[in-house]
Amino acid sequence: MKRSACLIFNPVAGNRDPDQDLALIQDILEPFIDLDIVLTTPEIDADQLAREAVARGVDEIIASGGDGTLSAVAGAIVGTNIPLGIISRGTANAFANALELPNTIEAACETILGGLRRVVDAATCNGEMPMVLLAGVGFEAETVELADRDMKNRWGMLAYILSGIKQLNNLERFEAEIETEDKIVSVTAVAVTVANAAPATSILAQGPAGIVFDDGFLDVTLVAPENKAGAIAASYHLLQTALSGNPSDRDDIGYLRAKKVKITTDPPQKVVVDGELFGITPITIECVPGGLTIFVPRVEEQQAVEKLTGLADIEVTLK
Repeated sequence: MKRSACLIFNPVAGNRDPDQDLALIQDILEPFIDLDIVLTTPEIDADQLAREAVARGVDEIIASGGDGTLSAVAGAIVGTNIPLGIISRGTANAFANALELPNTIEAACETILGGLRRVVDAATCNGEMPMVLLAGVGFEAETVELADRDMKNRWGMLAYILSGIKQLNNLERFEAEIETEDKIVSVTAVAVTVANAAPATSILAQGPAGIVFDDGFLDVTLVAPENKAGAIAASYHLLQTALSGNPSDRDDIGYLRAKKVKITTDPPQKVVVDGELFGITPITIECVPGGLTIFVPRVEEQQAVEKLTGLADIEVTLK
């Protein structure tokens, strides 16, 4: 029996030709999947389209767009057990990278056709707003706000880097209180990041390095340099931890794990959730273990390689 799915497509994501992208997706998927295609508009966002699809009782949902679109769709189906296919077409593709998914249209479609599913964690912010990747308080939120749509269209991923450099010139420390189920941490910081899943490029989430997105925990990274030079050094160190897979060992970087975390700051700080501005602190984030089902690539098993040479007193007779 032929599969069926609702495809939620954002035509203004990224800087490619959306008509060509949609045609390519249809060419690959439609021989095997009946697609109900709906497009986001300035008036109708991906979250609304996803909730309507859930209400219709669709079997599968496929989201195609930038990180904002993908996170909105994923958030709308948390807890529904409806499997989600991801086709990234954005600037950063953080969503796909964080969940170890392919970020080309062709490979993403093949992953969806493969049908292999994986259950991963999600989270909620203030008891209602869903989160799949991470929430940033302070520096990261200011950086995202500076990287507007025109800037991203012109510079791509470089827009975030340029915004980050600019924001370093306006670096402001704040008092933060991080409350978990078993402790309260008070610290003067420039950034607090709570991650369910995070790509290596989200360096402010990389205190522990190697964030696991199906372990039932959130990873909290505290970045607390005393000045601009320290912030630059800390950022570079976090990038190294992300690339090496080793946890941070700087005195001005801390990290912890929790199932639920409440962040209060003085003065109040902006908060960004999954790449979109959410509001200001305080904010409470709680993990939703196994809240999301996604299509993932099939990984070929490594064949064992025979090695018999070098062993003392060995004899091999071929048959």
